[in-house]
Amino acid sequence: MNRVVISASGLFTAPHIISNEELVASYNAFVGQFNEANATSIAAGEVDALEESSVEFIEKASGITRRYVMDRAGVIDPQRMRPKFTPRTNEQLSLQAEMAVAAGGEALAAAGRAASDVDAVICAASNMQRPYPAMAIEIQRALGISQGYGFDMNVACSSATFALELAVNAVRCDTASTVLVVNPEICSAHLAWQDRDCHFIFGDVCTALVVERLETAISNKAWEVLGSKLATRFSNNIRNNAGFLSRCEDRDPTDRDQLFVQEGRRVFKEVCPMAAEHITGHLASLDLTPAQVRRFWLHQANLAMNQLIGRRLLGREATADEAPVILDEFANTASAGSIIAFHRHSADLAAGDLGVICSFGAGYSIGSLVVRKVS
Repeated sequence: MNRVVISASGLFTAPHIISNEELVASYNAFVGQFNEANATSIAAGEVDALEESSVEFIEKASGITRRYVMDRAGVIDPQRMRPKFTPRTNEQLSLQAEMAVAAGGEALAAAGRAASDVDAVICAASNMQRPYPAMAIEIQRALGISQGYGFDMNVACSSATFALELAVNAVRCDTASTVLVVNPEICSAHLAWQDRDCHFIFGDVCTALVVERLETAISNKAWEVLGSKLATRFSNNIRNNAGFLSRCEDRDPTDRDQLFVQEGRRVFKEVCPMAAEHITGHLASLDLTPAQVRRFWLHQANLAMNQLIGRRLLGREATADEAPVILDEFANTASAGSIIAFHRHSADLAAGDLGVICSFGAGYSIGSLVVRKVS
């Protein structure tokens, strides 16, 4: 069995920023228009009036202050409130592939690897813009990787860590030598921007990681993967019902259940203890404890969730150095969140330091990797 490392990471940041102030102004304009147009029905008790949002509400509920998006104008237009993308021809590079090529190219350069070194590409994200051909195969071609294979996978917010387990096992067992994992997340496209409870949650981004054998890694920033662990348990509390059968069921694409839906309080109460127990159990299987971990790169969904998980793991509040947060800047970026935290906050650690990358989300699904800085 080969020893395996994450040798480099890459990050593509979406080109536009929406602040909480801008988002609230747009949302409240929509609320005013809705309430005015439905005044008679609201007065008769037939329709509920919509409640305005506020910056204070968003930041207290989530810890988010802004988000990066692929399209800004469409989202903050009260008449539209969703991204507006221009259709591309079949000959043009698709939007998710474009993001992944940028992040993947950066990761390969940081690892000192060329396209000829890569023999597998895994595209893992919470949503794919088409069923087939696989985004991974398009990304493979666009990066000039002429050998090997590529495939897509979706485990919602745990897509990146689940893909990493597959990549690590492929390299460990010699079915691949170098694997590129990319996570192009355009979360703005499946968010209900007209729903006060969640209109602020998501942002867009793409992350990438290079996974290869320790003995052949060139990068001086490599992290050896000591172990990976995955777990799932079915729950309807986070859901998106959009799919290829929707048109056969004569669904309206604007139906609320065709977008992201969650029971936030239930998710908080159920997922936090699951994630803490998962990480503790994973560390114990390697004869390690949370106290020995130098840094936790946790899924970036909600600040209060991460704080609670930190307390359960350490028996006290985790510091920003122990469990860095990128949520305030990027918002929830689904599977990419923990990888952004790793990308932004791993270079400063010393050889021998231990870290945990962990994601959790719809499914429920939880994935974790225990890693050790090589040099």
